[in-house]
Amino acid sequence: MSNSLFLLCPTDCLEPIVNRQFNTENYFLTSLGNTFIYNSETIKHIKETIKTNDIKDVYFVLSLDNQIILDALGSQDFSDIKRLNSIYKEFNTQKETITLSLRKGNLQFSVLSYHLNKKIKELNIALGKIKVRQALKISGKIYDRSNNTFLNIYSDLIYLEKFQLN
Repeated sequence: MSNSLFLLCPTDCLEPIVNRQFNTENYFLTSLGNTFIYNSETIKHIKETIKTNDIKDVYFVLSLDNQIILDALGSQDFSDIKRLNSIYKEFNTQKETITLSLRKGNLQFSVLSYHLNKKIKELNIALGKIKVRQALKISGKIYDRSNNTFLNIYSDLIYLEKFQLN
C-alpha cells in the first residue's frame, strides 16, 4: 500500500471521504482555502512527514462547494480575515482574466484549478531535492460533492500567468 499526503481546507470536511475513496495510507495537513505559507517551519514539517511516512503522492484538494472559495468569488464576507486578503485579491484577478479569456467553462472549477496549480508550483520549489529522492508526485483534485467524485484539476490553463502583448 502506498502512502499519500492530502493538503485540504478544514471547511470541506473531506478526510473521511478521502479515506473511503483512496486506497492508500492517508496523512492530512489543513489550511483555510489551501492557503499554505511555505515558511521554513511548514516546509520542515512537510519534509519530515514525507520522509517518515514514505509518502509517494501529495494531493492538493478543494471541494467545488468550498465556503472560502465561494465567498472569495461572491460576497467576500470573510475578507476581514487578514490571512485571506491575498487569496481574495488573487481570485478576483483570476475571475476577471478567466471571464475575458476565450476558454469557456465552469468559472469556479477554473479558479480552483488555477489556485491549486499555483500551490503545486510553490510546493515543488519549496521541496527542492527531496521531491526527486522520494519519487514524489504532486497533483491537484477538486471534489464534486454532488457526484461524489474527485476530478483532476485543469493543468493546461491558458491564463496561469497574466501577460500583455503590445
